Amino acid sequence: QVQLLESGGGLVQPGGSLRLSCAASGSIFSIKAMGWYRQAPGKQRELVAAITSDGSTNYADFVKGRSTISRDNAKNTVNLQMNNLRPDDTAVYYCNAVIKSRYPGAGYDSYWGQGTQVTVAS
Repeated sequence: QVQLLESGGGLVQPGGSLRLSCAASGSIFSIKAMGWYRQAPGKQRELVAAITSDGSTNYADFVKGRSTISRDNAKNTVNLQMNNLRPDDTAVYYCNAVIKSRYPGAGYDSYWGQGTQVTVAS
């Protein structure tokens, strides 16, 4: 079984910073992409940033220049440093990873964390 555990959400003032972390654990053979998505009330879940196993990154336009995604392949972790946060960044942030488990015959599947709330307000 594979699990993703997120941490680092919370309440921050506009212009502040937060660092989200996610650790994948369980019967993992390999991980392709890892990333962060967010979902605000009444809106669809959307990609924030993603990173492949070779370090290639992809950012949504709304976080470019304000966020940095990083990954530790040895520890199966992914981090998202968010700076200059705005009220419209308020959402539940979800970690996602495309993982191949160690179970015989397993292919790559998409896994989600439980989500962590980020609230930007003064």
